[in-house]
This record gives sequence, C-alpha cells and structure tokens, in this order.
Amino acid sequence: MSRADSRAGTAGATGAGTARAAADRHDVIRVHGARVNNLRDVRVELPKRRLTVFTGVSGSGKSSLVFGTVAAESQRLINETYSAFVQGFMPTLARPEVDVLDGLTTAIVVDQQRLGADPRSTVGTATDTGALLRILFSRLGRPHLGPPNAYSFNVPSVRASGAFTVERGNARTEKRTFTRAGGMCPRCEGRGTVSDIDLAELYDAEKSLAEGAIRVPGYTGDGWMVRLYAGSGFLDPDKPIGHYTERELADFLHHEPTKVKINGVNLTYEGLIPKLRKSMLSKDRDALQPHVRAFVDRAVTFTACPDCGGTRLSEGARGSLVAGISIADACALQITDLAAWVRALDEPSVAPLTAALGEALDAFAEIGLGYLSLDRPTGTLSGGEAQRTKMVRHLGSPLTDVTYVFDEPTIGLHPHDIQRMNDLLLRLRDKGNTVLVVEHKPEVIAIADHVVDLGPGAGSEGGTVCFEGPVDRLRAADTVTGRHLDDRAAPKSAVRAPRGALEIRGATTHNLREVDVDIPLGVLVVVTGVAGSGKSSLVHGSIPAGHGVVSIDQAPIRGSRRSNPATYSGLLDPIRKAFAKANGVGPALFSANSEGACPGCNGAGVVFTDLGMMAGVAVTCEECDGRRYQPAVLEYRLAGRDIAQVLAMSVAEAAEFFAEGPARTPAAGRVLGRLADVGLGYLRLGQPLTTLSGGERQRLKLAVHLGEKGGVLVLDEPTTGLHLADIAQLLDLLDRLVDAGKSVIVVEHHQAVMAHADWIIDLGPGAGTGGGEVVFEGTPADLVAARSTLTGEHLAAWVGA
Repeated sequence: MSRADSRAGTAGATGAGTARAAADRHDVIRVHGARVNNLRDVRVELPKRRLTVFTGVSGSGKSSLVFGTVAAESQRLINETYSAFVQGFMPTLARPEVDVLDGLTTAIVVDQQRLGADPRSTVGTATDTGALLRILFSRLGRPHLGPPNAYSFNVPSVRASGAFTVERGNARTEKRTFTRAGGMCPRCEGRGTVSDIDLAELYDAEKSLAEGAIRVPGYTGDGWMVRLYAGSGFLDPDKPIGHYTERELADFLHHEPTKVKINGVNLTYEGLIPKLRKSMLSKDRDALQPHVRAFVDRAVTFTACPDCGGTRLSEGARGSLVAGISIADACALQITDLAAWVRALDEPSVAPLTAALGEALDAFAEIGLGYLSLDRPTGTLSGGEAQRTKMVRHLGSPLTDVTYVFDEPTIGLHPHDIQRMNDLLLRLRDKGNTVLVVEHKPEVIAIADHVVDLGPGAGSEGGTVCFEGPVDRLRAADTVTGRHLDDRAAPKSAVRAPRGALEIRGATTHNLREVDVDIPLGVLVVVTGVAGSGKSSLVHGSIPAGHGVVSIDQAPIRGSRRSNPATYSGLLDPIRKAFAKANGVGPALFSANSEGACPGCNGAGVVFTDLGMMAGVAVTCEECDGRRYQPAVLEYRLAGRDIAQVLAMSVAEAAEFFAEGPARTPAAGRVLGRLADVGLGYLRLGQPLTTLSGGERQRLKLAVHLGEKGGVLVLDEPTTGLHLADIAQLLDLLDRLVDAGKSVIVVEHHQAVMAHADWIIDLGPGAGTGGGEVVFEGTPADLVAARSTLTGEHLAAWVGA
C-alpha cells in the first residue's frame, strides 16, 4: 500500500469515527421553554431509547408536555415532508408554543381516544384481523362465494345491467351486466339489529305542526326542521296530525327525499322516520348526546335482525364454511379460541396467511384482550380496552428508533395484568425505541428508567417540573408523587352493616354463568376481578331496573371549545338568572353562545383564519379582548363583577362569591360544592373543555351525576386519571355518600379502593369464557386472609399482609 493510500484510509476511518460520535450526541429529546396550555416555560431533556414515565396530579400538565408538545410537533414535522397537495388532505397541526424542540423521532401515539362508535365498526374491522379472516374464507370457504368482500358485512351485493357506447373507431353500443358479491345482510344493512319506532313518542297526534306536534329533540317550533315540514307543500301546518289522511301521514313519515324551495332556499324534504334513521338510529347509542339518547331509548326498540340473527351477514356468507364453521361463527369465538382454531388449520396453500392471522390473534392475548371477540362493536370497548386494541398492530413491528407515546396504558387492568403491560413497554424499549408513558400506577413508575414529575398542583398551580431523574431518587424527593409513591392502607377493621340487598338471580349477560348474588345496600361495595371477568356485565347489565340506580360509566364527555365546566355542569343557568334578576334583563344576554355573544368572534373569544394546508391561526378578538361578550353586556354587574370576570374565577373562588352577600345563589352553590367535592376546586369556570385532561373530565362527569336523585350510585373505575394523592379525597367522597344514605357500588381495580370497601364481590377466575363466576364474596379482610383468588393475592401483597 502506498503512503498516499495509507493516509487516505486513515482519514476515512477518522471521518467515520467522527461521524459516529456526532450521531451519538443526539441521544436526548430537548424541550426548552414549553408553554402549551398551563406549562410554564418547562425545560426537560428526555433520554432516547429509554422508558420515561410522566407523573403528577391530574391537570398538572403531563398531557400538555407529552402529547401537546413532543408528539404534536413530531407529527407536524412528518406531515411537512409531504407535498402541499397531499398536506391539503391531512389534518393541519399548529406548531406547539415552545422555544426549542429537537432530537425528535417519529412518534406513534397510542391514546385513550375511543375507537369509532359506528355500529359497523368492530374489533375485527379496527385491527385488520377481520380482513385477514375474510381473505382466509375467500380462499378456503365452501361453497366458494368470491373475493373477500363477499364475506364483509360492510359491502352490499350489487347487480346492474345496461347499455353504453364505446367511442373508439366505429362507435358501437354494448350491453354489459355487472355483479359484485357483498356479505351485508340486506335487511339490517350490516348493523345486526332492526328497530321498531313508537309513533306516539315521535309526535302528539292532537297537535298540528304549528303547535309543536313533533317531540323529537331539536325539532323546535321555530327551527328549520319544523319549518321544512310546514312549508313543504305536502302538509297542512295547522291541521292536527291525528286528522291527516293516509296519504298525508305517509308523506309526513315515509316520503322519499325530494327537493323543495322554502323562502327562496333550496332544501331536501324527507319523511320523519327515514330522517331519524339517518341522523340518530344509524349512530352508536353511546355516541349520542344524553337527551337524544334518552329519546331514542323511549321511542325505539332494537332487536336482533331476524334474517341474520344479529351476525350482520348475508345468507350466502353464513353458509360458506371452513373446517365446519362460518365466518360469523369464527368472529363470535373468543379470540384465544379463534387463535387455536386458526393454528389447527392444515392448509399449506394459505400457510403465510394463517401464520400472520395467528400472530395477530396471539397479540390480543398477550396484552390481556384474549377474552374479546372479533365481532365485538368498538363502541362498547372501554377507554383502556380501546387503547390496548390500538397497540395490537405495534407488538410485532420491526420498526426501531421511534417514539411510542402511551396515555395511562394500565387503565382497566387488574393488578394481575399490569405486569404483562410492563413487559410490553420494556420490550418496546429494548428494541431501541423511546417510550414515553403518562401514568399514575406505582407498578409502572417502578420500571421507569427516567421519571418526570410535574406539578406541584393542578391547572394554574401546576405546569412546572418538580422532579426529573431515576425512580429511587423520586422516592426521596419532596414532591406530591414522591410522598405518595409507597402509600399503603390496611383493610378496614370495622365495616358498615348493610340495609337490605339488591338480588341478582340467574344473570347471563355476556359471559356471566347463571350468576346469583346479593349486592348489599347502604354500604360501599367494590366489584373487582381481572379484565373481562364480567364485572361490567354484572353491574351495568344485570342490576334489576328501578331501585333509583344512577349509573356513571366510562363514556367520555364531549364538548367543543365553546363548552366549559360552567355550561357542562349546568352551573351557568343559575348564574345567568342571578345576573338577569340583578339587572332587570333577559338571561340569554349572559350567554356567549346566544344574545350576549361578541359580534366580532361570535362568542368564541378568538378569530380563526384558515390558511389551507398550513395550520390555522387563532387571534384574540380585538372587539371583546377574548372575553367573548359584547361590551354592553359587560356593563351589567353582580356584586361588582361582570359575567366575564365570574367565568374567569376558579371553582373555589366562585363558591365563596356565590355563598353570601348580593351574589348569594344557592343553586350555584350546590353545583360548585359538588365540583369541589371531586377535587376540581382549582378549575376555572370558563375554561374550555378541550383543555381539560382525561382525569379532570372524568371527575367533572362524576360531579354532574352526583346531583342526580337516586339511592344507588354505580361508578365504573372512578380512579381513572387520578393521581395517588387524589385517591384519598375520592375515598372520603365515597364515605360521605354512603354516610348520607346512598348505596355505592364501584367497579374498580385499585387496591386502595378495595381495601376501603365494606364488601367485595370478586369475579373470575379468568377472563371471557374463563370467567363469569363469583369467586369471592365478603369483607376485604376476609379476602386478604383467604388469598383464594388472584385479587386476594395481589391485595394481600399490596397491604403487606
């Protein structure tokens, strides 16, 4: 080798080494000066290829830092790599308010957002396992139907024939027949249920349209919907509906869509029943607003489709078999059983397909969802189940050096299942990925490589980093999380005596096996068991009607940026009336969504400018300075405060303001008291719901339901989103409810709530077909002493028995 070649080789090696050293310096995600929502110039450096857990009380800023800053900017930068044309079809994301944000990698967000609540959306369609199963049946099914669409309940069969002209050389007319085989049941259109409507709930036959005969929510006398019917020309608006001729009644209820012109506006007239089927009945019941859901429950009876038996599939799809079962039977199997059936298929022609399907099904079992079935509607999944369902596609992914972002992945998990989730998080990290987890459970915090603790309080009292470092140092740190990380509690030494019982006999909802159980009244009852053991089926599906039962499930509260705690809780109504009475004007004047709205921003407080493919810009309204009201409205005062100033108060400040003096309003005080009881005293009354964390929304919903009358209160995992320090306040609230005479039934996995119960009902022993039985009834102390169930073993370990 020549001297020149030697020098060149040395230089090359040095250059490569320098490059590697430079690349290795990018081993952290740097966040400097983050100010999203309540963050106060947060500065953190997150290690890459490590597991970082973000802790802090609910509302301290965890989601704002992880999702609103790091994940949001990563997704925005990825979107910018596409052409302007493609970006026009993608959601526009604004750059987070942060000074420095570098070292980012591609972010995969696995949050708690519910999967689509459309009736045709199932676990199989949401995870692509249904698509693999359809391909399998299209290859092996006998009799053979055709392509995979022939087994899909979302695809209708289509037949068409006609003539067309081909303009090529000598133009000629050809006749063609077109056929597409679909698997949709034609009667229920792939929904699995048919509905029967009670006409008496739709309209008052003694009234005319002009007199407000239509009883459907949203069909007010002065609204466009009623004006459409009254001015269509098909009906007499002053004639009672009960006096309609057969033709008029058919036009009113069943008329096909027809173009009409009313007051110079082109509109589409359609019968009331098909309009309701499209606007209300085609949606998942849980996705409807509460008042609409109540109407649907009154007016509509849903039954399994008599043609398909609720399978959603056509007769042909139900009759095509593989190894003796149809695709409807396969989708109804518990996923663990379906995985065993797939592995038993000895078909070399589809070996790659069965291998891929088997791996996807095994992934469900691996994350604790083996008890589900592929035909389970996604709208019925809890937030935790939905999040874990999204995780299925990531388990076997060969991607590395990406950032996985999880939002409380242990929600809905029994302590027995949390270790399985921990193993998954560690496996993702060990493949070379950065894992960011927002979490409250000490079992997950314990496995973290790095912990970022935000606080010290919530809302305006949070938004700062109180601690950053390893777990062992967190235990010694003087932070709220550090002080409560090792909290434990012994089971009650004395429990309350019940006052009667709710008798459940022969319960068979979902996987329950003829369960007979007495739920004590007048005490705190905790229903527990591994995920999928039948807890919700017992509590929500089997408690007898009546008895004044008020059920609070995990359905998320919905609201736009115009919604806030005051509007959602009903607090704004007594406040508006108090202002109206004090000033001698109408209450509507004090609504930013009605007469009092600032004309410049229509009551939004900001003016939005759409910039097409780029993120829109929101600028504070110059006319109202962001206060949302007309200047004239702000001249009216109550005890020296205008309505905008009142909505800027915290719950605690407002409770003091409305408690005495000229502003004394008992109705407002009662609502504010319930908000304070659930730990939301720091929340501003006018804060948009879109800025609230998941835990804050959960507690806001709980506060609203606490105002309902009923002797039996059913809560579904009320600790969701709660910090360790907030559990004690929740337990105190539950005690006060019981001491006030209510019976409280809680579906819960948290050991602190179990230990605090007067009576425990434990279901199991496993999940799905392996559960559905009551494996223990008694006091927490007896459960710990017996250690006869998984719950007993974990509770005993938690209390240190």
